[in-house]
Amino acid sequence: MGVRIKWLGHASFKIESEGGFITYIDPWKIREKDSANLILITHSHYDHLSVDDVGKIQGKATKILVPKDGKEKLKGDVQGIGPGEIVSIGNVRVRTIPAYNIGKSFHPKENGWVGYILEIDNISIYHAGDTDFIPEMKDLKPYVALLPIGGTYTMGVDDALKAADAISPHLVIPMHYGDIVGSEKDAERFASKCRFEVKVLSKGEMLEVG
Repeated sequence: MGVRIKWLGHASFKIESEGGFITYIDPWKIREKDSANLILITHSHYDHLSVDDVGKIQGKATKILVPKDGKEKLKGDVQGIGPGEIVSIGNVRVRTIPAYNIGKSFHPKENGWVGYILEIDNISIYHAGDTDFIPEMKDLKPYVALLPIGGTYTMGVDDALKAADAISPHLVIPMHYGDIVGSEKDAERFASKCRFEVKVLSKGEMLEVG
């Protein structure tokens, strides 16, 4: 089995690796009732740090990584993190990448919010978080890039295309559309213009990679 990536809508993903290790990123409005090994939160906005949704998948042994300003909102094995850190949990190596806006104030760089690169079974997956196209993306080269394309609060399609060019992934999965901002048409336009392979997932769809 490779690594399986399931889009849960918006910026929420479930990632399952060999041996059944389960990672969730930014669970929000999820229907899953699960026991996650690891939960990653990119920042403290309500549609990314949802205490109710974390509770649906948090078990006694669940490890949670969250930027420091969100740590007090959660209970259990919670670690506050910032950009530029590396943490290994089970068979997952996690690296934090800055995530912020340029020219708008929704996600200030000084907040220390993050995206994540997960390295699992020799496959690297980059969840960019809520961000614009930023210099720190240059030469990341993950196997899979999960990129926001909805605009307003994050990159829109045009900047996401520039980000993909800088990142040079094998595969891109667009996210952060279809709920608060952005539409399926945005995802389709991104897919039609991106020079890398793009998989537009439907909500709840799982893709095996590797």
